[in-house]
Amino acid sequence: MNTQILFRSRPAGEPHESNFRRVQHGIPTPIGGEILCRTIWLSLDPYMRGRMSEGKSYADAVDFGEVMPGATVGQIVESHIEGFAPGELVVGYGGWQSYWIADGHGLRKLDPSSAPISTALGVLGMPGFTAYVAVIDMTGATSGETVVVSAAAGAVGSAAGQIAKIRGCRVVGIAGSDEKCRWATGELGFDACINYKTATDLDAALAKACPDGSEIYIENVGGVVGEAAFRNLKVGARVALVGLIAHYNERKHHHGLDIAPILWKRATMRGMIISDHAKRMPEFLRDAGAWLREGRLKYRETIVDGLDNAPQAFLKLFHGENIGKLLVRVADDPTRP
Repeated sequence: MNTQILFRSRPAGEPHESNFRRVQHGIPTPIGGEILCRTIWLSLDPYMRGRMSEGKSYADAVDFGEVMPGATVGQIVESHIEGFAPGELVVGYGGWQSYWIADGHGLRKLDPSSAPISTALGVLGMPGFTAYVAVIDMTGATSGETVVVSAAAGAVGSAAGQIAKIRGCRVVGIAGSDEKCRWATGELGFDACINYKTATDLDAALAKACPDGSEIYIENVGGVVGEAAFRNLKVGARVALVGLIAHYNERKHHHGLDIAPILWKRATMRGMIISDHAKRMPEFLRDAGAWLREGRLKYRETIVDGLDNAPQAFLKLFHGENIGKLLVRVADDPTRP
């Protein structure tokens, strides 16, 4: 059977498991020009919360009764497309379901000998690509500059900080627990990391970690974290606005984020949607793949087993319960022992 998690209702504030509905149907049959894939890994990402809301955004809202969208790694079961063979592994957008049909467009084949296939949804997927573009293209981080990264232990933030280090920057992270900060400064090589939940004065903590301010801020959070980081910018600083997870569950589209320091610091802030940068994907895969093999780019995964647990797992994103990339293991990974 094909298990699917459908969108049931729009959340008022924070999502709840009741906003989703589980159904089962027969496994779909591909026709000419299509392939059938079995989902192995499902990615859970903050942007999905935006797709659950009405209103103008960069992506259409999910309609009631639709399969929840999401990136997936799957194995081809049946193919009617030349160049795609049963047994091959691909990354695409199959959504929250155990089987999915694809026409081949937007699919990327995976080589399990080069990297674990789950990384195609994390450090070698959309989150890593977002970090790569934010650090290199959006802010142009160069050696000797100080880079502050919020959500430093998340999938995007952890990669962004490491890429900035690879480019010779000094990196200060902001995260929500001592464990996350230890991971950032220990394994990932950040120069400092601040636990914003225990810091009695976040502005003072940032000023101590960045006594001359920061040239670059990678914004993933918003709220009090973003405001403190804005106040600590150097004159002429650059900000990559990647995400605002602290505001995604607000009942109204009023973020209330104080951006006055952007004016005072004469900073440049640029919003980014990673789909606008698809042409950069080959360079990212080349560079990030090499850094991963060399041990210069590290990652962690928070894995939840079973598609039925996807709605509950999704809520972890809004409570900071995951470290690194949040994944659902929908089926056994044939490439792992």
